[in-house]
Amino acid sequence: YYGMVSFMDAHIGRILAALERLGIADNTLVLFTTDHGHYLGQHGLTAKGAFHYEDLIRIPMLARWPGRIAPGSRISALQSQVDFAPTFLSAAGLSVPGLMQGVDQCPVWTGARPSARPNVIVENRHQPTAVHLRTYVDERYKMTVYRDQPYGEFFDLREDPEERRNLWDDPSKAA
Repeated sequence: YYGMVSFMDAHIGRILAALERLGIADNTLVLFTTDHGHYLGQHGLTAKGAFHYEDLIRIPMLARWPGRIAPGSRISALQSQVDFAPTFLSAAGLSVPGLMQGVDQCPVWTGARPSARPNVIVENRHQPTAVHLRTYVDERYKMTVYRDQPYGEFFDLREDPEERRNLWDDPSKAA
């Protein structure tokens, strides 16, 4: 794992150096992220998997856009990978087609707005016969529904950020 991180660090450095050498670093939006997190023993899991715990779906993202994104700023607003295409189009000054599901995150990244969306949906369905689940996440709550199953997961992320107490069957949380 350390080797993979070191490899990526070296090659991202090469890309940033090339932008500087070409004289376009100050006019280029650079985004670094990943497609999923990795369980490193959390919840008794290793590697990646279908389950939507925070360790898997709250992925790191770094953005650099000189003159627009303040260096060192931190954003905790909910975002989704479907937001990338509309955001990149907007950053390039292009119109966003009306059929795109994502929302433009430029106002959030530049500090003009605190958030651009109230919630996100996370889905997993790799195979028709495997686990099929859909998760709703907002600033406080997370609910996972397993297709065609009577069980699920419901977490209060403010009260239980490590997702240790599944409230799915708690009658006081039914509403």
